[in-house]
Amino acid sequence: MKKSLLSVAVKGAIGFTAAAIMVPAMPAFAQQDAEMVEEVTVTGSRIERANDVSVSPVTTVSAEDLKATGIVRVEDLINDLPQVAATQTAGQANGATGTATVSLRGLGAERTLVLIDGRRMPAGSPLEDGSGADLNQIPGALVERVEVLTGGSSATYGSDAIAGVVNFIMKDDFEGVRFETQTSVYQHNNDNSGMQRLVESNGFDVADGNVTDGETNDFSLIMGANLDNGRGNVTAYANYRKIDAVLQSDRDYSGCSLKGNADNFECGGSSTVPWGRFTDFGSNKGDTTEGFDYSLDGNGGLTEFSQLYNYGPLNYFQRPDERWTMGAFGHYEINDHAEAYAQLMYTDDRTVAQIAPSGAFFVTSDLYCGNPLLSDEQFEAFCGVYGLTEDNYVRDLTVVNTDDKTGVQTKTPGALYIGRRNVEGGPRQDDMRHTSFRGVFGLRGDINDNWNYDVYYQFSEVSLEQTYYNDMSVTNIRRALDVRTDDRVNEDGEPVAETYGQPVCQSVIDGSDPNCVPWNVFAEDGVTQEAIDYLVLPLYARGTTDQEILSGYVTGDLTDYGWKLPTAENGIAVVMGLESRRETLNYSPDMGYQNGEGAGQGGPTLPVDGSLSVKEIFGEMNVPLVSGMPGAEYLGLELAYRYSDYSTDEQTNTYKVAADWQPIDDLKLRASFQSAVRHANIQELFRAQSIQLFDMDYDPCGSRTKSDGTVVGPTATLEQCMNSGITAATFGNAIDSPAGQYNYIGGGNSELSPEESETFSLGFVYSPAFVEGLTLSIDYFNITVDEAIDYIKPETILDKCLESGDEMFCGAINRGGNGNLWIGTASITAVDVNIGYFETEGFDINANYGFDVGSYGAVDMNFIATYLTKWDQQEFDGQPTEECAGYWNGSCGTPTPDFVSTLRATWSTPWNVDINGSWRHIGGVTDLGENNADFDAINYFDLSAAWVASDNVTIRSGINNVFDKEPPLTADAGSSIFGNGNTFPGIYDALGRYAFLGLTVDF
Repeated sequence: MKKSLLSVAVKGAIGFTAAAIMVPAMPAFAQQDAEMVEEVTVTGSRIERANDVSVSPVTTVSAEDLKATGIVRVEDLINDLPQVAATQTAGQANGATGTATVSLRGLGAERTLVLIDGRRMPAGSPLEDGSGADLNQIPGALVERVEVLTGGSSATYGSDAIAGVVNFIMKDDFEGVRFETQTSVYQHNNDNSGMQRLVESNGFDVADGNVTDGETNDFSLIMGANLDNGRGNVTAYANYRKIDAVLQSDRDYSGCSLKGNADNFECGGSSTVPWGRFTDFGSNKGDTTEGFDYSLDGNGGLTEFSQLYNYGPLNYFQRPDERWTMGAFGHYEINDHAEAYAQLMYTDDRTVAQIAPSGAFFVTSDLYCGNPLLSDEQFEAFCGVYGLTEDNYVRDLTVVNTDDKTGVQTKTPGALYIGRRNVEGGPRQDDMRHTSFRGVFGLRGDINDNWNYDVYYQFSEVSLEQTYYNDMSVTNIRRALDVRTDDRVNEDGEPVAETYGQPVCQSVIDGSDPNCVPWNVFAEDGVTQEAIDYLVLPLYARGTTDQEILSGYVTGDLTDYGWKLPTAENGIAVVMGLESRRETLNYSPDMGYQNGEGAGQGGPTLPVDGSLSVKEIFGEMNVPLVSGMPGAEYLGLELAYRYSDYSTDEQTNTYKVAADWQPIDDLKLRASFQSAVRHANIQELFRAQSIQLFDMDYDPCGSRTKSDGTVVGPTATLEQCMNSGITAATFGNAIDSPAGQYNYIGGGNSELSPEESETFSLGFVYSPAFVEGLTLSIDYFNITVDEAIDYIKPETILDKCLESGDEMFCGAINRGGNGNLWIGTASITAVDVNIGYFETEGFDINANYGFDVGSYGAVDMNFIATYLTKWDQQEFDGQPTEECAGYWNGSCGTPTPDFVSTLRATWSTPWNVDINGSWRHIGGVTDLGENNADFDAINYFDLSAAWVASDNVTIRSGINNVFDKEPPLTADAGSSIFGNGNTFPGIYDALGRYAFLGLTVDF
C-alpha cells in the first residue's frame, strides 16, 4: 500500500495505524512534514482540519487489514474489534434475519449508525430485528478503509449514533482494472472425546476426525478511469460471493443440543418427537383420574415418554449465502465552484436459515376415541381407562379436583395433546432474499476561498422476498388427526366413495375439506407421502424498507472575517446544514403467516405498514483558543448542535461540547461530552406484535424429573404461582418446555417516548520523540441511556409477578390450559416500552510501534484493546441495577467480556513478502444462570502472508485460529441472545481453523 504523508500523519495522530501488508511501513511520525499535509475530514465532524486528531476516539481499519485476515464477510472483521458486540451474523439459524449488523459498545444495532462515505445506510430488512444496516451491502473489495467512532456522534449525524458510527470510506478514484479472487475453508479436527461419548451414549451419530467445509469463493472486478484530464473519475465494481453451509452435525461439540452444566452435560432436545408424544400435560389428573404421557415403543405399542428429539444436528452452523453486488462511483468537476458526484450500489443477497423439521407442536388438545388408526392398546390408554367409548372425544371426560383446604371443586374437560415431528417432510428452511438499491446524487464545491458546500439527494430501498419451506398447516394437522371409518352410503345402501370402510378425515365426510388425508402418527412407518403433501404449508412474505434523504450544508473558515482569537493562529470554522429524511416500512406476509397457520411459527405474523419522517437543523463550530504558545501548542473547542422535528410530533435536541489540548508536540489531551435524545425508529414504532421465543431454564411453577428419577420443583409457592394464572390443579404440573423455549408476544409500540443519553470521553494521544515510531492513546468513555427503548425480559415479568402479584406484570401472563407457557397461544406479553437505563464505562487502548530492522525490512506492531469497567442495566424503575461487564446469561444475555484485545505484527521483508501475525484475546465471563457455565478467557492466533509476485500480481494466504481452538460450550446459548450450536458464533471462532488463498491481478 502506498502511504501518503497525510495518511501517516492522521493515523499516527489518532493512535491507530493498521498493520501494513503490501509494502514496508515507516514509523508513524518519521515521515511527517507539516507543510505537505492537506486538510481532511475525519469521522465525527464535517469540519476539515489540517493534521486532524479526532476529539472523539476513532479506530481505522484499512483495506489491507481486510485482505490480511482473509475475511470476505465485512461483519466478521468488524466483530473482531474490541468495541463491537456481535448480533446478527452468518452463524445464526433460528431467529436469523438474513442480515449482518453491528452493535457498538453492546448498545444494539439500533443505536449504531452505519455510513458509506459519511452518508446513511438504510435499514437492513423489514423483518423483526432488521432495523440495523445490513453490512452485506458493502462491497469489501471497494473499501478503502473503515473508521469506527465510538464516542457517540448524534449531533453530527443524527440521534441514532448514540453508541457511535461505523463509516465505510470507499474507493472513488481508482484507475485501471483489478481482478481479485479468494477461496477459503474451515478445517476442524473433531477430537472432543467427552462430547463424542455423550452424543454416542444417547444413540446419536457424531462427527469424528478431520473435516473441511464451509467453502467460500469470492470474485471481484474493479474498473476505473479518469475523465477529461483528471477533472473526474468513474469507478465501477462487480462482486460475486458464494458461501457453503455448515451443519451442526459436522462438529462433535454441536452433535446434540446440550442441557445441564459443563461438569455434567446431557443431551437435551424437544419433546415433539418423530415417534410421537401423547400426553395430557397433567390436565386429566383429578380426584379419581390420572394423567398419561406416552410415546410409541418401536414395536407397535406404547411406552412411557422419556426420549427427546435431537433437533440440533440439522440446524445450520453457517448459513449458505449467495451474493451479487455491483455499482459505480463517479465525480466530475464542472468548474472551479462545482463538482457533481454520484454513487450507485446494487446488492442481491440470498441466504437460507435451516432448523429442525416442523411438526404438530401440541396444537391439538382433543382426539376422537373412535379413530380407526388407534390400536386397541392406544384406545384403552387414551379413552377406555376413563370409561369413554368410541363415540366419545377425550374432551367428554370431566376432571374433578377438590381443594384440600376449602373443599371447593373445579371441573375441567379432559385433554390429549399430540407432539409429532415431521421428519418425513425435511427440515424447515427460511429462504430470505434481500435486494437493495442505493443512489446518491450530489453537488459540492468551493463558494470562495473560505466557504464550501455539499448538497445531495439519496434514495435507498431494500426489498425482501421470504419463502418458508416445509412448515405444516395447523388447520390441516387438526383435520388429518380427526379420522373416522368411511361408512357413507346412498339411499340404496351402496358406498358413495372408493374409500368406503377405510380411514378418512371427518372433513372429507362432512365436505368441509375433501382433500384431507389422514395422518397416521399412531404407527411406525404409518405416514404416507400423500399425507405429507397435504400437511406441508409453504409460507410467503414480501416487504420493503425505503429511505429518502435530502441534505445540504456549508462549511466556512471565518479567519479572514476577523473571527479569530488573538492567541490563535486560525479562526473559527463552522458548519451549518439542513436535512430532511423519510423512512417507510412495509411487510406483507401471506394469510398463512397472518392466521398463524404455520405450526412451526409459534403464532401469527402480522403485516406492518408505517412511515417516519424528520426535518433537522444542525451546526458545528471549531474554535481555536490558543496555538503556538509554551504549554499550548494547540487548545481548542468543538461544538455541535442538532434540532430534530419528527412526524410523530416529537422534537429533540442534541448537542456536543468537546475540547482538545496539545501542551507539547508529543502529547495531545482530548475530552468530549454529548447529550442526545434518540427517537424510536420505524421498527420500534410499527412492527407487528407476534408470538416469539425466549429462553428460560424452567417454569418456577412446574416440576421436572431429573435423569436419576428425582422430581424437582416447583420452586415458587402455590400462592405466588396463582398470581400468574396457575390453579391448584395445575400447580406442579410438568409444564416445562423440554427445549427451554417459551412463548412471548413482542412487537412495536407507537406510544414510545424518545430515550435520552449522555456520553463522556476523556483521553490522550502520546507520540514521544525519544521513541521514534511509537504512538499510544488511552481513552476513557462513559455512556448512559435513560428511558431506553427495549422490552422487559419475559422471565423478569414472570419473576416479578410471582414476587409481587402486581397486575402490571401478572396481566401480561397468559398461561395455557394446563398452566404451560409454551404451547399454542400461551405466552407472556413483552412489547417495546421505555424501560430503565443502560450504562457502559471503560477504557480504549491503542498502541502502534513501527521500526526498521536494518536490511531485513521493517516491522509494524499494533495493539488495540477495550477494558470494560461497567456495563449496567436496569430493566425498569425500582428494579435493582444488574452488572453485566464480565457476565452473561440471565437478563445480561450475550457474553460481555470485560477485556478484549488484538495484538498484530507485520514484518515487511525485503523479499516482496509481508508476514502478518495476530493474537486475539477474549476475556472470561461468569454465568448468571443456574448451570454455572463460566467461560474462561480464550486466545486465538492468526498467521498470513502476502507475496508481491510481480508489479501486477499479489498472492496472499493465511490461517486464522491456527491451533483450532474450540469455542466454549453451554446449554444456554439460545437464539434470542444470538447463540447457536451450544456456543456464540458471533463472538468465538465456532467452526475451527479458517484457511484462505487469494489473488490480486492489476491490468
